[in-house]
Amino acid sequence: MELGWADFANLAVNGLAEGLLVALPALAVTLVFGVARFPNAATGDLVSVGGFGAFGAYRLSGGSFLAAAVGGLVAGIAAGWASWMLVFKPVARHNGVTLLLTSIGLGFLVRALLGLGFGQEHNMFELPLMRAWNFGPVAINPMDGIVAVSALLTMSAVFMLMYMTPVGRILRAMADNGDLARVVGINTGRANASMWCLVGAVCGIAGLLVGVKTLVSPEAGTELLLTAFAAAVVGGLGNPIGAVAGAVLLGVFQELSTPFVGFTYKIALSYVIMLLVLLWRPQGLFNRLQGAR
Repeated sequence: MELGWADFANLAVNGLAEGLLVALPALAVTLVFGVARFPNAATGDLVSVGGFGAFGAYRLSGGSFLAAAVGGLVAGIAAGWASWMLVFKPVARHNGVTLLLTSIGLGFLVRALLGLGFGQEHNMFELPLMRAWNFGPVAINPMDGIVAVSALLTMSAVFMLMYMTPVGRILRAMADNGDLARVVGINTGRANASMWCLVGAVCGIAGLLVGVKTLVSPEAGTELLLTAFAAAVVGGLGNPIGAVAGAVLLGVFQELSTPFVGFTYKIALSYVIMLLVLLWRPQGLFNRLQGAR
């Protein structure tokens, strides 16, 4: 069957919503890399913690999505803070490889604890049926619209914190030069704790949105991790705006490629793009190459 422009427009809209959802864990990955200088392999599991926190609050409140948002946020912040205090702070002085391996171990531990505590069954939010929003030949799933707007609001709040508050200025100073930040008297321990709480908050909201769009399970967040890593690499590790842009680009490209490669193989294209970007621009599409002096 021949596809027309309306079909590709619908695919692009779906890809935009998917990309904005992936942008949240991609943003969490790049925040940790920018400040702590290692890729956090436990990001997906923090998303899963946020999903269970949101689902638990949703059930306890009798079906309130406001309570679910608060539950996901609180669970994510608590998980992020605990990750720093109990796991990463004791090994913070080690090199990036040690921190990466530590994050892999933390991810396995969190996943196992979620499985033991909540079981392996898939939990779903009870959502009302809603008609699609039709704009001519383009149809938008209302839930995709809600997820996209929620992700945009979350990212806007993060960027406002990063660029308009003292905490954000401190984190950006540490990302530019951690050693210099310590020399000028910045309390890097407190700043790292703030960064991990921020990362946890982003993952908590991501967990809620993943649960609303798909389901809540110990592996739900992990399934987004590789795509989020690819988005962060394509945009430029350590560049928050680049991570968001990379996630949106990959999301749209994946959906547009579905008629040609099928649903099963479209995800692999993210890694093909990541490989091509690494070969062409190792610093990512939105980072400038830093020359040695």
